[in-house]
Amino acid sequence: MKDEISRVLTLVEEGKIDKEKASELINILQVKDQPELATIKKEVPYGNKMLKIRVNSDEGDNVNVNLPINLVKAVLKVGTNIAEKIPQAERYVKDINVDLLIDAIENELDGQIVDITSANGDKVFVVIE
Repeated sequence: MKDEISRVLTLVEEGKIDKEKASELINILQVKDQPELATIKKEVPYGNKMLKIRVNSDEGDNVNVNLPINLVKAVLKVGTNIAEKIPQAERYVKDINVDLLIDAIENELDGQIVDITSANGDKVFVVIE
């Protein structure tokens, strides 16, 4: 790796690359030399992420749901239109801003989006990861 860094510095001295490009190349060489760091930085494509819903009740009733984010997006688009046509379901979906949820998904919202703890100790978490 030292030889490669020396070559980069020689290119700077010769005026073939600027300091910013040299810094970028040296950083790449350093990461390449440490493969465990390179694998940590790999990001999961957003379409492969999951919407995770966790409900932990104080009485021990727990719910764990994992949904692929692409499935969530498709269901939001189709399911809400269907639910609006069912009289019993209409009242539950009329106040949900589905466009806002879809925009959040399309803008790759990531991380914890809901964290609720009720007075009796029940906890609800919704995370995209």
